[in-house]
Amino acid sequence: MKAVTFLPSEKNISFKLLAKANNRCFWLLFLIYLSSCQGKEQEVISPSVKTSDQFEPDVALQWSAMQLYLIRNTPGFTPPVASRSLAYGGLALYEAVVAGSPTHRSLVGQLPDLNSLPQADPKTGYHWAAAGNAAEAEILRSLFASTDARNKSKIDSLERTLLTRFQGEGEKEEIERSVSFGKQVAQAIFEWSRTDGGHEGYTRNFPENYTVPVCNGCWQPTENGRKFPMQPFWGKNRTLVGANSAMPMPQPLTASTDVKSQYFAQYLEVYTKNKSLTQSEKEIAVWWADDPGETFTPPGHSYSLARIAIQTARADLAKAAETLARTGLAVSDAFTLCWKCKYTFNNERPYTFVRRAIDPAWVPFWPAPPFPGFPSGHATQSAATATVLTDLYGESFAFTDDSHVSRVRDPKRNIDLKARSFSSFWEAAEESALSRFLGGIHTRQDNETGLREGRKIGRNVNALPWKKTM
Repeated sequence: MKAVTFLPSEKNISFKLLAKANNRCFWLLFLIYLSSCQGKEQEVISPSVKTSDQFEPDVALQWSAMQLYLIRNTPGFTPPVASRSLAYGGLALYEAVVAGSPTHRSLVGQLPDLNSLPQADPKTGYHWAAAGNAAEAEILRSLFASTDARNKSKIDSLERTLLTRFQGEGEKEEIERSVSFGKQVAQAIFEWSRTDGGHEGYTRNFPENYTVPVCNGCWQPTENGRKFPMQPFWGKNRTLVGANSAMPMPQPLTASTDVKSQYFAQYLEVYTKNKSLTQSEKEIAVWWADDPGETFTPPGHSYSLARIAIQTARADLAKAAETLARTGLAVSDAFTLCWKCKYTFNNERPYTFVRRAIDPAWVPFWPAPPFPGFPSGHATQSAATATVLTDLYGESFAFTDDSHVSRVRDPKRNIDLKARSFSSFWEAAEESALSRFLGGIHTRQDNETGLREGRKIGRNVNALPWKKTM
């Protein structure tokens, strides 16, 4: 017979009685009893730990919605500045919960100059949603330090509301430990962000120390009255993915007023189409306009699509955090590299070329933005976003974009903002790019180059070691 090891809880059993027993059934029942006692004791000693992929994505969704609100309602958050904030907001959440995922890994050592972050203690338990809540509150307070008191109170209120809920789900020490960890991660990421060249970029959107180049085909101050262009030095910022900084710069067509040149044909196409827009095409142009101050900007629209993907797929917290982190990195590097190219070539907008070479009285359907044209920022960041979301959710991911359904109609252009449905992320990216051509503010080469370069940027984001090797 196999030897039996007695537990302390069995010391009160009479060994004299056992010695007298001859019934084999008694022995069998006794062994079963011992086995059941051992099982109960192990459950107490080694309680199960809830991993981050076992939490709902509510923290990710509520804080990403808060960030989009802050972008729209905080002065100075132009598209480049907004894209940067989305990168660090998404990354703070990801790094606050990644240690709780059995499949994901930290990006420490994988992003330029991000050599260390606070580490979770593997010997203790964490409430990962509470850690993510604390991290998001902390990073948004830092990134939006210039927002007004009312908005700051909204950050505080959301943090308290979620924390109160989590306090009913875990032990006091576990919640406190999780909150402390989340804050430490966010503080470390914010300190790293201060070295990228874009810190407090909201204070210098239109620097007056920039000299606007004068040349044949150069950008000129637009019809909206801006004397200086937006963020002319943004392209000097550090990219968040090292491989993106090594990408070769695309080349635009050479400026020419020769009616037989490709350059002339590009602008003539914009002018011709702008004179015959259908109602449907006007709706596309308005839906994707995403003007700063009126909306959460183009990169915010991409972040909104990431939120829609999370909700549509019913992703868990770990995947939701990865989704927002990838999207943030994609749009941020897209704007950095796009702006670098814009201010290298200072390519003129259709407004300028058409008025000097085709029709001096022409006004595009949508006002020309105050920065050079080539390549399209919409196309670049939309393609980068589509590439990372496709890698996460598949090539045939159908969804409805309702990002602007709560906005009032555009009375000036007689356009209602109705939700738009797509069969893939790439279909949405192509429509985003097309919207700028329909608006009369980008040529075909601007859009095609932006889509091509954005795809490369997204692929470099996807190539990061997001998952553990088994």
